[in-house]
Amino acid sequence: MNIILVSDSLAKSRIVTISQSQIILAAMGFVSAGFMFALGTYWVTMKYAVDIQNPFIQSLISTLTQQSAQQAEKDMREQLNSLAMKLGELQARMMRLDAFGERLAKVAGVDGEFNFSEPPGVGGPSPNASMMGNVSYQDFRSKLTDVSKVLDDRADKFGMLDSVLMQGRLAAKAIPTTLPVTTGYFSSNFGYRIDPFNGRSAFHTGVDFIAAPGSPILAAAGGVVSASEWHNEYGNMVDIDHDNGLTTRYAHLSQKSVVVGDVVLKGQIIGSLGQTGRATGPHLHFEVRENSVPLNPNRFLNFSRAQEPAQAVKSARAP
Repeated sequence: MNIILVSDSLAKSRIVTISQSQIILAAMGFVSAGFMFALGTYWVTMKYAVDIQNPFIQSLISTLTQQSAQQAEKDMREQLNSLAMKLGELQARMMRLDAFGERLAKVAGVDGEFNFSEPPGVGGPSPNASMMGNVSYQDFRSKLTDVSKVLDDRADKFGMLDSVLMQGRLAAKAIPTTLPVTTGYFSSNFGYRIDPFNGRSAFHTGVDFIAAPGSPILAAAGGVVSASEWHNEYGNMVDIDHDNGLTTRYAHLSQKSVVVGDVVLKGQIIGSLGQTGRATGPHLHFEVRENSVPLNPNRFLNFSRAQEPAQAVKSARAP
């Protein structure tokens, strides 16, 4: 670019040549100078704003301060809402775990040792000033996340304990420990005896209970009815399968109250006492078998609740 300078003081005109790069540098310098001037003006204004009584500047400062405070309050409210939601979720899960723990404690028989309705006692010496500090939002949220993970772990373990206890309860309900008659007495025990029909020594595979005709017969344990039929020697007979090869038999009934496939509970009425089949009088013949091998029913009926169910079966195998 050529610039021609004409002046009365000059004998002749002068031509000044400016390159494109010089124009760009000049423009950048002009812009930089304007920016630095504006920045300096802003800095001076902010630094001495308190002493400046200009209403416009005071209004601008007040607006900026108010907007900054509103934004900070908004951010804090959002953080508090986030923490409140997380805390509410943890409280709900704690209440569920407390209820779960109370039920497990009752099932395990230790409900008197644990009080889930009150917070656990905590304490200790007062910490030194050097060991104390403020908890930041991020630290608090991190601790809430850690507590959430611990609650998940405890819930999984409670579920596993509940499964184990449930298996124990089901196993106990499947062991024939309930007397099949509510009244009466033993008339013949398990083992060798004199047969009442032929007078010879014979092995008696169960125990006999004497009671009034028509007395209710109860299931000694829960299970599924595997037989409800007439037998030439047992008369009206009901067999109940208690799983794991364990069965009970109720013979000489006057009538049967269940059919094959029925699910019965421990203590449920399954028939009435009678004198059907090979019997000299009204009584109940009661058997316990494991894989068709007769076991001593007295070992089950006298079974202590302190023992494991498997121990009852093991002890009943003894003659």
